[in-house]
Amino acid sequence: MGSFKIVGGQQLHGEITPQGAKNEALQILCAVLLTPETVTINNIPNIRDVNKLIELLVDLDVIVEKKSESSYTFCAKNVNVNYLESDAYRIKASSLRGSIMMLGPLLARYGKAKIPKPGGDKIGRRRLDTHFLGFQKLGAQFNYNSKTGFYNIDASNLNGTYMLLDEASVTGTANVIMAAVMAKGETIIYNAACEPYLQQLCHMLNRMGAKIKGIGSNLLTVEGVESLKGTEHTMLPDMIEIGSFIGLAAMTSSQIRIKNAGVKHLGLIPTVFNRLGIKLMFEGDDIIVPKQDNYEIESFIDGSIMTIADAPWPGFTPDLLSIVLVIATQAKGTILVHQKMFESRLFFVDKLIDMGAQIILCDPHRATVIGLDRKQQLRGIKMSSPDIRAGVSLLIAALSADGESIISNVEQIDRGYQNIDTRLKALGANIERID
Repeated sequence: MGSFKIVGGQQLHGEITPQGAKNEALQILCAVLLTPETVTINNIPNIRDVNKLIELLVDLDVIVEKKSESSYTFCAKNVNVNYLESDAYRIKASSLRGSIMMLGPLLARYGKAKIPKPGGDKIGRRRLDTHFLGFQKLGAQFNYNSKTGFYNIDASNLNGTYMLLDEASVTGTANVIMAAVMAKGETIIYNAACEPYLQQLCHMLNRMGAKIKGIGSNLLTVEGVESLKGTEHTMLPDMIEIGSFIGLAAMTSSQIRIKNAGVKHLGLIPTVFNRLGIKLMFEGDDIIVPKQDNYEIESFIDGSIMTIADAPWPGFTPDLLSIVLVIATQAKGTILVHQKMFESRLFFVDKLIDMGAQIILCDPHRATVIGLDRKQQLRGIKMSSPDIRAGVSLLIAALSADGESIISNVEQIDRGYQNIDTRLKALGANIERID
C-alpha cells in the first residue's frame, strides 16, 4: 500500500491543467457497448477507476486501441456476453462501482445482463434502486441472489414508458437513458438528473443516432431507435479537480492558473468559493486563483452563519464539500457544512482535528468549522485516506501544514486523480510517493 510523504508550508505557483472528468468517463465508456461501430473518446483521465473499467471492456472482447495519452478508440462489434458468467468478471466488477453503468447498454443491445454488487467509496449507503426501478418500468425483470451477490436482469422486450424517478440519481438516469435509447416507442423520464456530464452523454448518444430531447432539464424524452452508430467524443475537464485546485491555492496562499477549466460548465462552484472569501479571476477558459494572505467567510444577509450544502445539479456538488470544509479551517469566520447525500463522508474530520483544526462534528451529515484565520497553522501528522475526496482534502491540508505528514492508502486518491503527486511537484509542492 502506497503513501505520500509531504512537507507542508510551501507556496505553490504555476499552471495546471485538469484531467478529463472521472464521473463523465464512467458513463461514456459504458456507452460504447451500444454500437458495433467504432467510437473515439478523447480526454480520458489516466486514473485507477477508469483504467479498471477499460480493462473490463477488453475482457468483454471490446477492441480497444490507445491513440494517444488520453485518446482511445473502442469497437464493441463482438461482445462476449458469456464473460458475465465468469468468476473473473464477478471479482473485477464488484471492485468498481462504475461497472453498474454497463447494465443499461447491455440490456438495450443484448436483452440481458448481470452484475455483482458494485464496490467503490466507503461513504455510506449508495442504493441502486433507481437503476433497477427504471429498468423494470421499461419491462425488464430482475432478481438479486443474496448468496452469489449477483443482480440478474432479463430485458428481452424493452418498451418505452413514462417514469418518475424516485431520486435524481446521475448514474441511475444515465443507465435508464442508455437502456431506453433502443427500446420500442417513447420513454419519458421525469426527475431526471441534469448534470453537465449527463448532458454530455445525451449529446454523444444523439450523435450516435439516438433521439433524446430535453437535455439539460429534469424532463427527458427518449424515442427508441433500431440501432446506433459510431462517433467521436471529447470529455469535459473534471470540475472536482478544478475545485480541488482552487482549494489548494487558497490553503497554501499561492497563485495558480487552472488551464482550460470549462468555466461555463462549473455552475455554482465559483460562487461557493467566493462565499468562502476566495477571489477568482477568469481569462478566457482559464481560472486564476490569486495569492491571498487571508480570506473571510461571508454571512447570510440576516447575519446568520453561512451554510454550504450539497444538492442535485444545478445545486452544489457533494464531491466538493470535503474541500470546502478543509478551506474553512484557515478562513476567518464560521461555517456549517451540510452533507445531505452520504452519511459517512464527514468522518475524516477527526484527522483535521488532530492537525489542529477547530471542527465540531454535529452528526454524520453536519460539521461546524471555526476558521483559524491563519493565526495557527495546521500541523503535520500521519493519517490514512478513507476515500477519493476525503483523501485529496487531507492532501491539501498536509500541503498547508507545518511539518511532515504521511498519508497512507493513497490508492484511494489514485482512483480519481491522475498522477497527482507529479503534477503537484511541478507547482513546487514537496511531495514524495513512498511504499
